[in-house]
Amino acid sequence: MNDRRDHCLRLLEKAVSAALEDCTPSTVRWNYETGLVLKAVWEASIRVFGGRYDKAIKARVDTLVAADGSIAGYRRDEFNLDQINAGRIVLDLWKTTDEGKYRIAVEALLGQLAGHPRTLSGSFWHKRIYPSQVWLDGLYMCGPFYAACGIEFDRLEFLDDICAQMLKVRDVMKDPNTGLYFHAWDELKVQRWADPTTGLSPHVWGRAVGWLSMALVDILDYLPAGHSSRAALIPMFANLAAALIQAQDTSGLWWQVMDRPGGEGNYLETSASSMFAYSLSKGTRLDYLQGSEFIAAWERAIVGIEKRFVSLDGSGRFHLGGICKVAGLGGNPYRDGSYEYYLSEPIVRDDYKGMGLFILALVEACQKLRE
Repeated sequence: MNDRRDHCLRLLEKAVSAALEDCTPSTVRWNYETGLVLKAVWEASIRVFGGRYDKAIKARVDTLVAADGSIAGYRRDEFNLDQINAGRIVLDLWKTTDEGKYRIAVEALLGQLAGHPRTLSGSFWHKRIYPSQVWLDGLYMCGPFYAACGIEFDRLEFLDDICAQMLKVRDVMKDPNTGLYFHAWDELKVQRWADPTTGLSPHVWGRAVGWLSMALVDILDYLPAGHSSRAALIPMFANLAAALIQAQDTSGLWWQVMDRPGGEGNYLETSASSMFAYSLSKGTRLDYLQGSEFIAAWERAIVGIEKRFVSLDGSGRFHLGGICKVAGLGGNPYRDGSYEYYLSEPIVRDDYKGMGLFILALVEACQKLRE
């Protein structure tokens, strides 16, 4: 066990160093990818490395959050859930330093959510440019931040709101045959990608399901033991975890398009595999998941990612490959959500989405191996 833990720590240290080398104070931008990688390094610093990287994270966030609390590059009028995710690290810094500028920035993001457009059934639109659409991605982009603020500001209605939106997704977007979830739902059923009967997009995209699994396990951090939705979200997460076990490839990884495993052109993808490793590991650590099969699944995933996609260059620098650069629906040029579409997006190396997610998975693994 000590050898495995030590190896995991060394791998995590290399991944964090590479992430900070790429994400510098001069290159940092306000977007969900940057927020993800900074949050991941923060978790590594706090939970594994005794605060070693705290100052580095603060220096990067301080290039975005000015002394008056304004956020460089943030536009509330976009009503874009992706822009909320970076608020998690700002909230962490406010709680740690008590600097007022961070609270002002957090309250600005909450102001967006207060006026964010919603579907007729009460869920946030993914973005203003995607009216009446719910994407799994958005649940992670705003959910854990919204729930954390509910606790921090004693606004328990925030918890009720995000839980109701999670359960709406369960009721509408879950595939009853596999237990997995479709990428998006158009409530009005007018998008070309939407099924005219259900409004659902046609496929199960790995990273979208990953966002959902992470949203669930992270939101649960903030739900008080007696909260009425806790008894519904834990089974929702456990049922999804069981479906993930069934969908896992023998390599320990998961497919880009999860409802077409082994299909022509389909590939095993790093970011989704990292998300599921994180979610399953955290779920077992917190006893949401019972059974050795869940432990075995996240362990196989970490090993599989390292074996297939981790490399070190001549200088010993960490690299991570096999990452889907992006995927979405609609827009211009139009993304139709077809199987061919999801396979057409570039596969890249060292993208923040892959790096941040793998760091989070390694943090969970290191913590679990230390027990």
